[in-house]
Amino acid sequence: MIVNKLKFEKDGRREGLGGIGMTTEKSTKSYTIDMCEGSILKKLLLFAMPLIASSILQLFFNAADVIVVGKFAGDHALAAVGSNGSIINLLTNVFMGLSVGANVLVARYFAAKQEKELRKTVHTAMTVSVLCGAFLAVAGALAAKQVLTLMQSPPEVIDLSTIYLRIYFLGMPAIMAYNFGAAILRGVGDTKRPLYYLSFSGVVNVVLNLIFVIVFHMSVAGVALATIISQYISAILVIKCLMNEESGIRLERQYLGIDKAVLLRILQIGLPAGIQGSLFSLSNVVIQSSVNSFGAIVVAGNSAAQNVEGFVYVAMNAFSQAVVAFVSQNLGAGKFERINKVVITSQFCVLAVGLVLGNGAYLLGEPLLHLYSDSALVIEAGLRRLAIISTTYALCGMMDCMVGALRGLGCSVMPMIVSLLGVCALRMAWIFVFFQIEQYHTVGTIYYAYPITWTITFLTHTICFIIIRRKMKKAWGV
Repeated sequence: MIVNKLKFEKDGRREGLGGIGMTTEKSTKSYTIDMCEGSILKKLLLFAMPLIASSILQLFFNAADVIVVGKFAGDHALAAVGSNGSIINLLTNVFMGLSVGANVLVARYFAAKQEKELRKTVHTAMTVSVLCGAFLAVAGALAAKQVLTLMQSPPEVIDLSTIYLRIYFLGMPAIMAYNFGAAILRGVGDTKRPLYYLSFSGVVNVVLNLIFVIVFHMSVAGVALATIISQYISAILVIKCLMNEESGIRLERQYLGIDKAVLLRILQIGLPAGIQGSLFSLSNVVIQSSVNSFGAIVVAGNSAAQNVEGFVYVAMNAFSQAVVAFVSQNLGAGKFERINKVVITSQFCVLAVGLVLGNGAYLLGEPLLHLYSDSALVIEAGLRRLAIISTTYALCGMMDCMVGALRGLGCSVMPMIVSLLGVCALRMAWIFVFFQIEQYHTVGTIYYAYPITWTITFLTHTICFIIIRRKMKKAWGV
């Protein structure tokens, strides 16, 4: 099955215009990176640095949400905002995964200069994004209270959490549109303009946070409202960018709609990626529910530590996103040996970033956590998480890079299955079996589930990649 799929993709590449395609239109060319020629390390860094910057800026803005609400609305409000992350990811990851499919196809068609297929992909992806966002807005708002109850959210924060979640989900159409639009831009090597748009919308978010929470005393409702306003701003900016393009990724109203063949390709790559993300989130929901059982202080400390770790994660995740685009473009251009070099180089990058930033976050944990809360108990609870998870975070980055490489090759079902078994099943087994033993019924035991499952899953993904590349070599003689 794998070989046949690879042969199909090989033939499709040869039937296109061929070669290493960089469109000549000025509007796109000035922002794109030629991923198929030149120094891999240099171009990985050129691609990843704007991603890192935009993600860190986004986290700064998200951290501003948490800091403002923690400082001016209290620990319960902090716990309410922080504890929603896992459930938001659970409900959105299936749909967000579809943007991965769009990213892979855009990169492949762009490199192969298949302009017709590129245009179909762009318009199908953006249409799907709006439809998915509208569905999530309705479903999330209706199910918020029930889901939080199932997660055993502490009684003292569940009402605040419900308010935040319902308002937040009203911004889903904008979140989807922005992420699909940014995925299209990343597919042609443009990571700069999404940085500009996030910078502007993020500043708006911080300003509105201060106004809504401090001036109007809106607590978590003010934070959520500021968030969705900034999300709609970033969505409008990325849509306007695509509409002003003069290349194959130009967005035009008359072409909006769903091409069934393109949608199927997006689903083949993106749906398993989305399911994988949701499976990760499901296991995290189980873990969050277990953390919730230790009370509001531990929940607040855990939430603050997660925000600190987020800066480490996005720096590593930028390279896994880069791997998807680089592998996809080089596959479309027929640069097969370069694919191996891309994967190896990215692993060295993510290992270095993860070790330095992850351990740095732990060593500076106390002053960093103090930004989120003045409570000594909350800070102590946050440090317990950083000591175990942040110091081993490089393992997560290496695992994600291998997933990115597999997706770039067009293989998305395999990493989904591996993640289901290696991460989700093992984490749940850890919680439902090991964690239930009296002497191990501690929050530290919960946290150890992360590095153990990262290691097992990374090794399995690596083996899968080696097997697929060998099949490619045999099928294509490369």
